[in-house]
Amino acid sequence: MISGLSYWIFGRLEWSDLLIKSNAIATGASCMVVIVAIAIVALLTWTGRWGWLWREWLTSLDHKRIGIMYIVISFIMMARAIAEAMVMRTQQAMAAGGGTDLVGAEHFGQLFTTHGTVMIFFVAMPFLSGLINYLLPLQIGARDLSFPFMNAVGLALTWAGAVLIMVSLTVGDFSTGGWSAYPPFTELAFSPGEGVDYWIWSVTLTGIGTTLTGINFAVTIYKERCPGMHLMRMPLFCWTALCTAILIVFALPPLTVASSLLALDRYLDFHFFTNGSGGNMMNYANLFWLFGHPEVYILILPAFGVWSEVISTFSGKRLYGYRSLVLATMCIAVLSFTVWMHHFFTMGQSANVNAAFGFATMLIGIPTGVKVYDWILTMYRGRIRFSAPMLFAITFLFSFVVGGLSGILLSNAPTDFAMHNSLFLVAHFHNMLIPGTLFGFIAGYMYWFPKAFGFRLDERWGRIAWGLWTAGFFAAFAPLYSLGLMGAMRRTSQTYDPAYEPFLYVALVGAALLFAGFVALVVQLVVSTRHRDRLAVPIGDPWDGRALEWFTPSPPPEWNFARLPQVECIDAFAREKREGDPYAPQDGDYADIEMPRNTGLPTLIGMAGIACAFGLVWHIWWMAIVGFVAMWGFLVARSFESRTTRTIPAATVREANEAWLSRARMARAVPREIEFTAANTGRAEPLA
Repeated sequence: MISGLSYWIFGRLEWSDLLIKSNAIATGASCMVVIVAIAIVALLTWTGRWGWLWREWLTSLDHKRIGIMYIVISFIMMARAIAEAMVMRTQQAMAAGGGTDLVGAEHFGQLFTTHGTVMIFFVAMPFLSGLINYLLPLQIGARDLSFPFMNAVGLALTWAGAVLIMVSLTVGDFSTGGWSAYPPFTELAFSPGEGVDYWIWSVTLTGIGTTLTGINFAVTIYKERCPGMHLMRMPLFCWTALCTAILIVFALPPLTVASSLLALDRYLDFHFFTNGSGGNMMNYANLFWLFGHPEVYILILPAFGVWSEVISTFSGKRLYGYRSLVLATMCIAVLSFTVWMHHFFTMGQSANVNAAFGFATMLIGIPTGVKVYDWILTMYRGRIRFSAPMLFAITFLFSFVVGGLSGILLSNAPTDFAMHNSLFLVAHFHNMLIPGTLFGFIAGYMYWFPKAFGFRLDERWGRIAWGLWTAGFFAAFAPLYSLGLMGAMRRTSQTYDPAYEPFLYVALVGAALLFAGFVALVVQLVVSTRHRDRLAVPIGDPWDGRALEWFTPSPPPEWNFARLPQVECIDAFAREKREGDPYAPQDGDYADIEMPRNTGLPTLIGMAGIACAFGLVWHIWWMAIVGFVAMWGFLVARSFESRTTRTIPAATVREANEAWLSRARMARAVPREIEFTAANTGRAEPLA
């Protein structure tokens, strides 16, 4: 009777599932999460910031604040993923040749599962959503995304998934099935615990949120461009955002379907993916990689947009081959859907199928090569400034070519047979995703930070971070190519060949340098915030930018533009600086502006989502039902809100805009040679 009542209240959750884990490292990580959470709550209470947090951020529908919150989530989760990588590399190095184990095989399995899941779904995806959220309306001359409420719901579901995966550090265990969660290993018979359920619901929540966001991005680009902003006049970052949004809309639903069917297998004994009773695990593999391979390009295309902006600006030239870059972006987006079966080269499909998908995979090298050539030709005869973002770009160009060549090797089915499950593959995809995606996002963060917060990041610490990330990247992954060719397998907690040991220790040093690079980014942020008066760039154009986002104060007002701009060419702001006077007094009347009113419903939907998912993980059915009903209830409640917008009076807009223009006219235009000094207040001298 008591045990039955306990099950209905707490499901499968027991005291032994809380906090204390199987070894000291896992228990330490669990305690650390609790301590940090308590510290944050105490700090907010002590400083009286709860009201500010709710009014200014958690209820905001402003695309700029939502974008910043996405990026904050990404940085928090990055700290966890890099720490896990450090533990994995330490374990492999210490245990090589029969040495001492730091963590057991079970814990190692959880580490590589959470590392992959966190890096893909909770670092890279929020980062790209954050960048696009912040920049897209500014670059196309719009006031906001088309659906501000849906945008906030997308963010809420993303942080709900992130919270759930952080809870798994403290309550119970996470999956050991890898970031792809292949059945039959993740079926109930082989993984009966709560770990796979944590994976299913955290990924499902964030997958739905990302799909909503992708729809919003695509509709915004089609419908909200300012007068004269034809598609072929958009900055290249917008083109990569458009292709990314289309990929998201078509690629994320297969993932949601796959995780939902896997849940039906586990909860209701369906047999979609079992090897008996009519199921077939290859159905899961096909669904997952229908998402998984386009996902690579979902992650990397926005970074291509960042590189285009950074290289063009810090070379002092317009982007070379704009049309070819647009076509190359679209080609990559289309081809990304034609190659998913190269993940099955080793799974027994016919030679003809392997040849067809190998050929399709190689084709992606052509548009990618076009991009590399165009970026190099943009730099050719340019006035290159070696700022921290530009240094990341140069590292990217070199390492990306190396990673691309290793990908061409793997697109050959016989070669892939030999190397598919080796560390060579680990080296390859990290070679593509770290310089191609993560470096791009870090460069974008440094490049646009002044726009978001009104002051530059400290350049010296930015270069230190670049040095550590670059050295760490090469030290961590170059040895894995050799280890893979020597036969070292991936996903193993220990190896027994003593010849591997030196390479593994070099990789460990590389992981430590990458962690130091992350710490350098934190130090850069702290130092810059302390010296924000000296680094202030309120006028808004510290780098001689080319697109419309630089034609706003830093940070931009809620309404982005006092009047929607009129565009007549590519790089409209750069042309206006060279041929006109963008800061001249603006004639004519100002108009009232309608902006979305704040609402707390998206945050409540996210909290209900966490309750629903946590209840499903632990079979606390009343909690799952209440959470599910509450999510839909809050959504329905939105339908009854009649006051969804508020009016910014024309007089307020005029006062703010004229004050900014007046300040810009009085500011000294700084040449590029002194752009990192205190003289730079955000009005760059245009290059001839």
